[in-house]
Formats: sequence, C-alpha cells, structure tokens
Amino acid sequence: MKIGIISDTHDLLRPEVLGALQGCDGILHCGDISSPRVLARLEQIAPVRAVRGNNDREWAGHLPLFLDFGLGGLRIYMAHRKKDLPRDLAAYDLVICGHSHQYAEVWQESAGGKRTLLFNPGSCGPRRFNQPVTMAVLRIDPDGWAVKQVRIPRPRGEKPPKADGGDIYRQIEAVIHDAEKGLSVDAIALKRGLDRDLAEQIVRLYVTHPGVTADGIMEKMGLLGKL
Repeated sequence: MKIGIISDTHDLLRPEVLGALQGCDGILHCGDISSPRVLARLEQIAPVRAVRGNNDREWAGHLPLFLDFGLGGLRIYMAHRKKDLPRDLAAYDLVICGHSHQYAEVWQESAGGKRTLLFNPGSCGPRRFNQPVTMAVLRIDPDGWAVKQVRIPRPRGEKPPKADGGDIYRQIEAVIHDAEKGLSVDAIALKRGLDRDLAEQIVRLYVTHPGVTADGIMEKMGLLGKL
C-alpha cells in the first residue's frame, strides 16, 4: 500500500507533487489547503483524508480539525498543528502534523515500549524563505511500514527567495515595521518579495498578539523547532 502525505499546499499543487502522488492508494493532507480545487484535483488521483488548517477559511468548515483512524493495520492520528495532537501517543503508530513547513521525524517510546513516529511532511506548496519543498510517501506491506521523504527540486526559472535562512528574523522584523506604518498585506508582500500568505501570516500574528517580538513570531510559526 502506498500513501502520499502532504501539507501546507496553500492553493499550489506543483506538477512534481502530482507526479509523486501517482499510483498512491490514498492521500493524507495535513491542512492549510486554501482551496477546494486542491482537494478536487487530489481526489482524481486517490481517496483523500484531510484536516482543516489555520489558513483554511469558511469553505473548509466541513473538514475536521483532527482525524483518528486505522489504515493498513496502523493506528494514525492527524492534525494540522502540533498543539492539537494528543499528549499520550502510546495508542498510535503514526502521528502526523503540518503547519511548521519543516520536515521532521521523531520516534517516541512509551513506558510500555510502544514506539510511535511523530511526523511532519513539511510543505509542498509555496516555498517559505529558503526552506526545502517536501512531502512524503508511506508504504505499508506485510513485513512492516516506512515513511520516506520526497524532496521537490527547485523548478528551472524559479527565483530564489530574497531571504535565506539567516535572514528570516530580519524579514519578520521588516514586516512588523511595515505593519506598524500601516502598510497593507499586499503592499508588504510586494515590497519585501514575500509570498502573500506568508506576509499575511506574519501580520496576523503581530496584530493578534500585542507586544509579540520577531522571536515570538518565529516560535509561533514553528521556525524555532522542527515540529
């Protein structure tokens, strides 16, 4: 059994992602889908299980915040944000979240010796700063199961983002400065060369958390840790 695991598409389905999903028996989407047409296109490939992300608006009201289900003999729990995962993971084989845009695999062992994989497939939508674009494939067979990262190469002609990993903090500070001056999200995104969804996320965090610093925004965006 082959299962595609993706997250944070933000209304972008790259051709390379669609190619990697071909032949899958199912697709898991960890939220921040941003458009019903994304799910419709994925359904043309394989049955989809999806959860609602923090950027999924009214159209996604029918989607659950989390899913707890069995698949190929595995017990799986899936939510968009880590904070919505269960504290006790011992009942699950695989626990999946998105949101941070960073690929991560962390094995946890319970007191009884049960091992659970806490997993984030990263983002396969718009590139955030200079982070890699990733997804994953879960394979289940009679001998066991394994998750493998699929890294999407930068397409020819895609310009590198203006901010690399070392500039993320300064970019967030710049967005805060622009927001304080009253610039709109569209104006900030254009001025700073950022994806609009990313600029909107930074501004929203700044507005809804009075006094928050660039460090605080990085933490809330999951940029200070992999999960």
